[in-house]
Amino acid sequence: MRTISLLAALGLAITACQAPNVKPTYYDLQISGGLVFDGESDEGAEVDVFVQDGKIAWLGDPADGRHVGREVIDATGLIVAPGFIDPHTHTTSDVLFSNTAKRLDGYLTQGVTTVVSGNDGQGPTDIAGSLRAVEARGVGPNFALFTGHGSIRAEILGRENRPPNAGELEQMRALTRTAIQDGALGLSAGLYYAPASYASTAEIIELAKIAGEVGALYETHIRDESSYTVGLLAAIEEAIEISRQSGAPLHLAHIKALGVDVWGYSADVIAAVEAAHADGLSVTADQYPWSASGTRISNALIPNWAKADSDEAMYARLRDPANQDRLQSEITENLRRRGGPDAILLVARANDLPSQTLTAEASQRGLDPVQAAIQIVLEGDSRIASFNMEDGDIERFMIQPWVVTSSDGTNGHPRKFASFPRKYRAYVVEKQVVTLAEFINRSTGLTADILSLCDRGRLLPGKVADIVIFDPERFGPVADFSNPALLSIGVEHLLVNGNAAITDGQINEELFGLPLRRGACHQKEELPS
Repeated sequence: MRTISLLAALGLAITACQAPNVKPTYYDLQISGGLVFDGESDEGAEVDVFVQDGKIAWLGDPADGRHVGREVIDATGLIVAPGFIDPHTHTTSDVLFSNTAKRLDGYLTQGVTTVVSGNDGQGPTDIAGSLRAVEARGVGPNFALFTGHGSIRAEILGRENRPPNAGELEQMRALTRTAIQDGALGLSAGLYYAPASYASTAEIIELAKIAGEVGALYETHIRDESSYTVGLLAAIEEAIEISRQSGAPLHLAHIKALGVDVWGYSADVIAAVEAAHADGLSVTADQYPWSASGTRISNALIPNWAKADSDEAMYARLRDPANQDRLQSEITENLRRRGGPDAILLVARANDLPSQTLTAEASQRGLDPVQAAIQIVLEGDSRIASFNMEDGDIERFMIQPWVVTSSDGTNGHPRKFASFPRKYRAYVVEKQVVTLAEFINRSTGLTADILSLCDRGRLLPGKVADIVIFDPERFGPVADFSNPALLSIGVEHLLVNGNAAITDGQINEELFGLPLRRGACHQKEELPS
């Protein structure tokens, strides 16, 4: 593996051969004195980084005076790295529909310079229009999108629980093709969620083939991360088979073993992925560093048969006396596999209601947990933090060289504000599960490669100057499950496209992010029209 120290040595060798009277080269910015990790090497180097016109221009030792920054950031004692890339967020509404949240302070203060949204099959069908809107409105970090199978299916079939006919499938293929042509990173799916859960494997393969034609991703929240339907291992095999038959590289969203029935299955999941690698398939994954997932009561507990057609139809099924025995049985089972009502924390609630466990909520209502859950959904639903993962599985997934860092950030869960600093503090510094270089590389360069963001993710000449400079002693989370929206600390400086988004720990009010489209670095060929 190439190391940044070799690059620095090369730069020194070149300058050493130059005549003494060579005039200095001036750059917009010099980052001096820090320990620099380039996003691909296994160690850092004490070199300076020079930025010109928003890009990395040179790295090396400027002691000879031939490389000079017009402005200088003193990074002595700090870590200098590529800005972190979060491949799984839920920031579309923040960016497109909020006038206050579009700066995404919670991500900037984690050191994140690029966020990806549209995951779990929820990405827009109109990628071109969405990215134009981002450009017009502005955004703090860079912003990229998947197009979503769930959105595409809903546009053609609504929430009907049936397969598409030939004409409808062709319409879905056309929407997918346009989205990929317009810059989507790939096709995302959320096969656990209704109505996407009504889709067959064959339906997904047909759409994923469009992505596969140009090497764009098939990114998926698999059909079952637990024991709800087909089971975790069968869901992994389904995802691999979709990749195999479509030709699209596979990316497994927020990889986990969810619930008591599948604790310990991480070893089997890893074995299945490694077998796919041996067959020549490209399979990667992302992971957030928390033992609690985040979703809604309806997603976690209400069976999918009850959610078909529309919200009104779901409410009618939940109220129908004829369904009560079945609902009681299936929701009880769903609670069991997630660890019981004590493991369900209601968060981000309407009317500023307090966060509390489903057990406490049910007691307060004078209901059993199942009936309380149904009532909550009938009243408009609630976000939850669901404590359902085991430490051994989390760490076993984390050490895999094909697993990168993500947040899956949602309101009411601290992962939206603290995932990258938590991984650093808990799993690099305290538990030493991964090294500092592994944490950085799997939050930057590898993520950029997976997403085909060709000019991001590394501190190398010619790459865009997305740069985080953080204090290794202070960098860490502040948000927790009691206060999930507190900003993280320790990022001293953050550059987005060469501009200062954070200076001396203070967030700049300007918006420097750009809408990003999938690059051509791994593209097989242009999509046929």
